[in-house]
Amino acid sequence: MTDDEMARFRADVECALREIDRLRAENAGLRGELERLRRPGRRAGAAYGSHRRRPAPPRVDETIGVALPRTCPDCGGVVERTGTIAQIQEDVPRTAPTVTRFLIEVGRCGGCARRLQARHPRQTSDAVGAAGVQVGPWALALGTALHYEAGLSFGKCAAVLAQTTGIAVAPSTLARAAARVAGQCQGIDGALRAEVRTATVVTPDETGWHVGGHGAWLWTAATDTTTVYALAPSRGTGVVDRLLGLDYAGIVVRDGWAPYRQLTQAQHQTCLAHLLRRCAELRADSSGRGREIPNRVAALLHDALALRDRREAGELAPATVRRRVPVLERRLDALLGRPAIRHPGNRRLLQHLGTERAALFMFLREPGVPATNRRAEQAIRPAVVNRKTWGGNRTWAGAHVQAALMTVLRTGRQRQLDGGALLTAALCAPGRASPALIRP
Repeated sequence: MTDDEMARFRADVECALREIDRLRAENAGLRGELERLRRPGRRAGAAYGSHRRRPAPPRVDETIGVALPRTCPDCGGVVERTGTIAQIQEDVPRTAPTVTRFLIEVGRCGGCARRLQARHPRQTSDAVGAAGVQVGPWALALGTALHYEAGLSFGKCAAVLAQTTGIAVAPSTLARAAARVAGQCQGIDGALRAEVRTATVVTPDETGWHVGGHGAWLWTAATDTTTVYALAPSRGTGVVDRLLGLDYAGIVVRDGWAPYRQLTQAQHQTCLAHLLRRCAELRADSSGRGREIPNRVAALLHDALALRDRREAGELAPATVRRRVPVLERRLDALLGRPAIRHPGNRRLLQHLGTERAALFMFLREPGVPATNRRAEQAIRPAVVNRKTWGGNRTWAGAHVQAALMTVLRTGRQRQLDGGALLTAALCAPGRASPALIRP
């Protein structure tokens, strides 16, 4: 046996021993957790968990006294009052919709003869005459949010509005209103997309979609305060360019999809959750020595995540964690330098790791960089639920409305803004809504 082979053998033995120690510790922890869960009764003391209760609203609109009966309903004895306790109840008001008539002054300029028409801040449209009966901004905003956030079809949105507010509105009216809101939000949408293209860290992802019954793709790019969406017929590099720009120079946290590698000026972090899931699938489909490679890769990635956890807990300084990255890379290189691997799944896994080598441990070098693309997957999940409800979009015009309104609503939620108030302000804004409606 040559010296190189002996060194590789020793490294493999050390790696196997570390994996055995880790599994023993994990096994002990799982046994303790299992014993704890097997104990009967509710958890006592600090282990019980946090107590949750509905917070009291800031105001009380009505107070009703609830009197005791004079006699006991069981035995007929005289009831003596011993005190008063309070209960607070919130409910949806069952009142008729508010109807507002605007008396709009019109006139003509004495200089240029231009016709002028006044507009109140609560108006959503300048239409008069045959189109002079309008649905108000709050109702339209509610219908839009129900469709694009809650996933209801426009028909169900109209039914909810009729049942809860008493306003009868056609589904087509809500669809046209959504297009109008999206048009009003063009300035906001454009400003948010510009923010993402200059963000320090961004997480993109994509999923299948349907437009007019044909296959399409829903893309997203998310930061900690902004999320933008785009719908496209392609899953290629052109959409990455449109979403982020091929000159993007921040840090991209993404899965292994090849078009993201075209962002050559950016630094990359590949999603470790995808790799760990791939290792688990390989272990499930293999036996014996076929499980060795996925076991070692999973151990390497878990050790990297443990370093991150210790840094975030304050146990290790960021500089110390950065100094340990080369140790992890040497372990990876030992795996990549193994002789020919017969198992095709293991071979493809190592080839993929070789391609992604520079993007595996960026989250250890730069604090604040996620180790997974969970942020983008969380942004896509509500859209996937909606897709399962009503399938997608009928037209590309509707698809672009979908992308713009999801961008505004999701970002508003991230920044703790009232989505209904945001859409209402956009509807009532003359011309185009100001990007300042969503605070930086």
